[in-house]
Amino acid sequence: MSSETFGCNPVADIQINKAPMYRKGTGCRQRSSPSFLNRPDQPKLAFNKLKGKNPGVVFLSGLYSSMNGEKATALEDFCKSIGHAFVRFDYRGCGSSEGIFRECTVGKWRKDVLAVLDELTTGPQILVGSSLGGWLMLHAAIARPEKVVALVGIASAADHLVSTFQQLPVEAKKEAEEKGEWKMPTKHTEEGFYAVPYEVIQEAESHCVLGTPLPVKCPVRLIHGMKDEDVSWQISLKIADRVVSTDVDVILRKSGEHRMKEPDDIKLIIYTVEDLIDKLTAA
Repeated sequence: MSSETFGCNPVADIQINKAPMYRKGTGCRQRSSPSFLNRPDQPKLAFNKLKGKNPGVVFLSGLYSSMNGEKATALEDFCKSIGHAFVRFDYRGCGSSEGIFRECTVGKWRKDVLAVLDELTTGPQILVGSSLGGWLMLHAAIARPEKVVALVGIASAADHLVSTFQQLPVEAKKEAEEKGEWKMPTKHTEEGFYAVPYEVIQEAESHCVLGTPLPVKCPVRLIHGMKDEDVSWQISLKIADRVVSTDVDVILRKSGEHRMKEPDDIKLIIYTVEDLIDKLTAA
């Protein structure tokens, strides 16, 4: 696991700009114009932020996803309704943020998460991580234990890229290395796969977390669909076993799929976040 930390940039170096209302590469209008977090020598990160009470909520999206998905916007609406702070954002190379996807790595996305925590939030935060975001939230909880006070994983994909690739036949691994990319099967694209750069898989090995106990001491809630064909729900059980926190619940939805975006899925996610807010506020 990487022990690198990502400190705050000087205030003078941080700029927040308004962006156009349209998402990059689509004709769809966003719910609101995103802002941009400017960082020296780093791609600008697109984000939407609500000011409000603490604990705040930060949503971490999945691989090939953006901050404009149903889960993120539903959580934003919920936080607005109760007056709590909320942030959703796009990793570099994704959504409306700057950057080239093929040049991105798990380590760089980890830096993005820590930058958002350092620069866009104040006080205690609940991280809600979907798929890849469920992996990155564990890194953030370890790197910023004073700020991350609870975790909610949704189909958490901790170590998933690496463990899935390692299970491939030797010939398939060699082909991916020679071609410079791995076509990871999925039903969520017309092509039936995600083109994952080989360098991403190699770099991700240094960010695997499930091989040793995880020094995460805050409350952890792990929601996973038992019909998830992308990331096995067994990974959520492994996370529950590895974190040192004793306040851990695993919630399995028998009919749930990977994206967990059906109305009842989203209700469960919101209920889980609301319960944590109540618990932390009372404490």
